[in-house]
Amino acid sequence: MAAEKIVNEGSATATLDGSDLTEAGIDASELVEHFQLMRLIRAFDACLPELYTKGIVRGSTHAAIGQEAVAVGACAALRPLDYITSTHRGHGHTIAKGAGVRRMMAELLGRVDGYCRGRGGSMHIADFSVGMLGANGIVGGGFALAGGAALSSLLLKQDRVALCFFGEGAINQGAFHEVSNMAGIWNLPLVLVCENNHWAMSARVEEMTAGGDLAGRAAAYGFPGTSVDGMDVVAVRTEVSRAVERARSGGGPSLVVAECFRFEGHFSGDQMLYRDKADLELWRNRDPIVLLRERLLTQGLADENELATIERRCDDEVREALEWAKLSPTPDPETVADDLHS
Repeated sequence: MAAEKIVNEGSATATLDGSDLTEAGIDASELVEHFQLMRLIRAFDACLPELYTKGIVRGSTHAAIGQEAVAVGACAALRPLDYITSTHRGHGHTIAKGAGVRRMMAELLGRVDGYCRGRGGSMHIADFSVGMLGANGIVGGGFALAGGAALSSLLLKQDRVALCFFGEGAINQGAFHEVSNMAGIWNLPLVLVCENNHWAMSARVEEMTAGGDLAGRAAAYGFPGTSVDGMDVVAVRTEVSRAVERARSGGGPSLVVAECFRFEGHFSGDQMLYRDKADLELWRNRDPIVLLRERLLTQGLADENELATIERRCDDEVREALEWAKLSPTPDPETVADDLHS
């Protein structure tokens, strides 16, 4: 599929303009907060290549630059006690759900003040206090966790929804089909959010997924599947809100496919030699942060000074988090067996 067609199709799905903000239940202050969160996520992920190159962070790190609107829009549709599960590319999801960048950075650096006391690293951050059940280095590893959380909410009558983030590469995993089937049978309060960034490592989605219609797969399990412009935070929030309300009211699961794009490589150090630069440029013209910034200015919801101040604060917050994390000690080798259960 040509890059122009992909971008145009993404632009055509469930995108809202300013006149629809009231209908979507979003006020100006919330939209500014969405901008701040998206910009904070961008600042956090933007520092990963340098940390990787300097050896400050060990192991792979995976930036979600370009996908911030999906994380923020989807999590904005949730309540604080709702659950999410994430992927190896999960920093944005974690921040959007309410985790702090200090402890996240400490976890990346393998320090004891990290969310998992330095034992999880970039791909395994979790913060149960905000309902973030964990990023996962296993492709599709979050399906069963989210399904289990949704089942527990149903059995315990907790009125909590579980939302599972995953990439389009994971939609071909057996766990997707198994959990979707179970969720459909048991009417679980589960929302499946597929971040279709069009690249599973170095393979195009068109080359790896039969049928072409990712959202259409939900029909096989008897629940709705929709596609949304993943570069538009308002559109994402609106579509995911519908799915969350359906789940919370007893209507069962839904699949939301967010059409987005990752601007950087699969991991820090990936030179993206497999990509067409023209494709990338087309998508960069729909940078979700730039689009939201322009919307705020054009509609008079914020002024240039306010947004510039937010941008500086986000950069400063990430820099401060890095310096704080560097001061945190590394784990004592004597504690290596702590938290292990036989």
